[in-house]
Amino acid sequence: MMCKLRSHFVTSVRIAHPMGGRPSPDAFGKVFHLASPLQDSVGVITPSSLHYVATTRGSYIPDIDPKKHTLTIHGLVDQPLTLTMEDLKRLPSVTRLQFIECAGNRHNGRQKTVQESHGMTSCAEWTGVLLSTLLKECGLKSSATWFVAEGAEEVKGASSMPIAKAMDDCLIAYGMNGEAVRPQNGFPLRLLAPGFEGIFNTKFLRRIKVVDRYYMNYNEFGHLDRDPKEAALGFQIGPKSVITYPSGGRQLPGRGFYEIRGLAWSGGGAVRTVEVSTDGGRKWNPAEFKGTPQRMALTRFSYAWNWDGNETEILSRCTDEIGQHWARSGCGG
Repeated sequence: MMCKLRSHFVTSVRIAHPMGGRPSPDAFGKVFHLASPLQDSVGVITPSSLHYVATTRGSYIPDIDPKKHTLTIHGLVDQPLTLTMEDLKRLPSVTRLQFIECAGNRHNGRQKTVQESHGMTSCAEWTGVLLSTLLKECGLKSSATWFVAEGAEEVKGASSMPIAKAMDDCLIAYGMNGEAVRPQNGFPLRLLAPGFEGIFNTKFLRRIKVVDRYYMNYNEFGHLDRDPKEAALGFQIGPKSVITYPSGGRQLPGRGFYEIRGLAWSGGGAVRTVEVSTDGGRKWNPAEFKGTPQRMALTRFSYAWNWDGNETEILSRCTDEIGQHWARSGCGG
């Protein structure tokens, strides 16, 4: 009989991200903030079973029958729409790679592995309908400048975003890595807001309201306190890069040749350059891309290194297509 599971010799798993706060699972048995094993990743696509999982608003993951689920678009539109899943799947679809990252994903000096520091980052192949397609069908009123996206969770988390973002590249996704979006990642429907902080990628999407101002919602209150005039840029993630091999906590067998490998990404667009330092940042060397960098997606890079066996620090830094840069993400060696 054909085995549907990976080899039992492969042991990569998600872990509870050490972000602080209550433990996972908590006193109510709720599991959240599961970090992806970036140190074991190959390529740029995160398997659905290893994709990071952030908080679900409420005490349970909604168990939604897709035959009964609908998406309503209303507010400052000429013709409100309520669409079933079948309605959405009849419309022209797009498929694209996109990373999602939690805003709390960063190195603070206490984490020992790249999974602990940046495991709340993942990249998947998403399939769905462009939000702009639906908004054009509804017809936007001249006063429409923002929209609010709401999920079907127990606590109705919602996020405000500029309507310009909706018309640019937001995706209403029902597919993930060649199958239906998995429940932990928003089945049967989720919003993808490329390059924006993870909290804006609303799971279990059921309603979009087009409005004329910035609304302070559950997701923003106490978490994202932004001036509406600066919000569009303030929502953006990155650019960032991390070393995934050799990663913190990994023991190298001895001196000699190694291919340093890592991942880079930016909410500002495609990654333009990556540099690697093998001496703690004194000298920087250009890295090689493994494939063509895509906008709002993880990019794999590498650097050929001959290790002399002495203790050192490996770092990476990157620049994106609009000139933003970030440095000092790496590991000891």
